[in-house]
Amino acid sequence: MGNRTIIRATLVGAALLLVGAALAFAWQRRSGEDMLGQAVAGEARAGGLSLALNPAVANVRVTEARVPGRPLIVIDAGHGGKDPGAAGASGRALEKDVTLQLARDLRDLLAKNGRVRVALTREGDTYLTLDDRAAIARRLGADLFLAIHADSAANAQARGATFYSLSEVASDADAALLAARQNGEGAVASEPDGSLRALLADVAARDEMAASADFAVRLLRQAQGNIPLRPEPHRFAAFRVLRRSDAPAVLFEAGYMSSAADEAMLLDPAQRARIVAALARAIEAQAAAAR
Repeated sequence: MGNRTIIRATLVGAALLLVGAALAFAWQRRSGEDMLGQAVAGEARAGGLSLALNPAVANVRVTEARVPGRPLIVIDAGHGGKDPGAAGASGRALEKDVTLQLARDLRDLLAKNGRVRVALTREGDTYLTLDDRAAIARRLGADLFLAIHADSAANAQARGATFYSLSEVASDADAALLAARQNGEGAVASEPDGSLRALLADVAARDEMAASADFAVRLLRQAQGNIPLRPEPHRFAAFRVLRRSDAPAVLFEAGYMSSAADEAMLLDPAQRARIVAALARAIEAQAAAAR
């Protein structure tokens, strides 16, 4: 009889605990709803999240490959719209137009080959922020990201292409200066806070930097003998657009707009085709290796 009393008391106690927990949950839920109602008074409280996207970011065309599910390369033509970039030595060309032509030519060749899917961050003379460009790559789930630019220098004799990959520490003063100029006012790195999230972010960033460097090396191998290169053509720095793309990413400086020889090369369809062919081979090889 004593054991039955103990069992009964235990069951009653457990039932009371369950009731108490249910009441506490209901109260917390009601309180949360009240607090939400106060926070967004006068607005609908339906579930979901709505983001206002720049139309240029929201409407991006993806050219499909011959086989569904192939890797996606996002090509970012630097500058555009109100941002002309560097002026050519002859005064006949602007960086924003040269980068767009290279991006279109590369897109067309990759689409013709049909081995990868491809998208351009801009298809016309459109202004995009660095974050817009990176957001396109993230939204589409890019497997590779290639930003195309053309350099400029006070020394008119400076010429040749450079491939920049992502790194927290710049390879040299020129790379650091270029990254600072490209990044504008946006900070790239953040101070570690010692949390697990920060640790995981750091590991992910290191993987991203390694993949970015691997992509740059593959591009450089294909470029050698096909594209005039500057001394030490693979450099690295903390480029904001590369970091935020969330994909193996490289910034390609196709040559110097301030060089008459490089400008002429970039404006010549035949010479531009050699550049594009080398880039396409590297992109397709990188995409195949990543599968």
